[in-house]
Amino acid sequence: MSAATDASEPIAPPRPGILSRLMREPGAAISLILVVLLVGAAVFAPLLAPTDPYDNDLALSMAPPGSDGLLLGADAQGRDMITRLLYGLRVSLMMGFAAVAIGGGIGALLGFLAAFYRRWLDGPIMRLVDIMLSFPAILVGLAIAAIFGPGIFSVVLALSVATVPLMARIVRGSAMVVMRLDFIEAARATGMSDARLIWRHLAPNCLSAIFVFATLRFGQVILLGSALSFLGLGAQPPVPELGAMASEGRNFLFFAPHIAVVPCVVIFIVVLAFNVLGDALRDALDPRLRV
Repeated sequence: MSAATDASEPIAPPRPGILSRLMREPGAAISLILVVLLVGAAVFAPLLAPTDPYDNDLALSMAPPGSDGLLLGADAQGRDMITRLLYGLRVSLMMGFAAVAIGGGIGALLGFLAAFYRRWLDGPIMRLVDIMLSFPAILVGLAIAAIFGPGIFSVVLALSVATVPLMARIVRGSAMVVMRLDFIEAARATGMSDARLIWRHLAPNCLSAIFVFATLRFGQVILLGSALSFLGLGAQPPVPELGAMASEGRNFLFFAPHIAVVPCVVIFIVVLAFNVLGDALRDALDPRLRV
């Protein structure tokens, strides 16, 4: 074939990156922007908050939104709602990240071991996963709170335990598909150790499934953590946390509904943003949907 013929052939356009594919979808773009804004607000809460989260002024108790210069009003202790929301978002996101990181890491390790050593470990690990899945996260949280007492540590531990079996199942399924590929057998033929094979070849090819599940799971963890805090098992007063703030405001629904409604709206936005982003990431990382 001549050079002229080669030059006349159309050149395939480069495949768009993950970020480009996300930004092409309005829902995914909005959710990504919301997640960035929410995480940024939590990280820079000390700089963005107009007051100290523990400063109270009983003269402003249950002040409605827009009164006395308070955009979202004040809670029953006269504390600025914007400040409490920023710090509450910070605590909730920190609990979510910790639970997904700890539970997801342990679950991923169990999933890799079950898939790699299927003959010896798949049965025991999967039966352990089945047992863990039989206990609802709320029940696990109640049991852990009874042992360690209510607090952020108990919530993070309960959410981590609830995340382990779900991540283990996802990683096991993804790893078993990768284990059937030829390059795994080629790596084994070179004498590569099991640990290095898992770290260098198996784990990187499962990162897409892990990342998508972690994003979807994060929204669920935030919701579960808020529910546990609402029941009094999480952050204890006066520590700001979204679920605890909603619980504190339920006694004033008829007098100052904004105290409970505003934290619930923030929880709704956080969970919805991460769920939509997780769905969009799944579509963007699916090779069958790439253009």
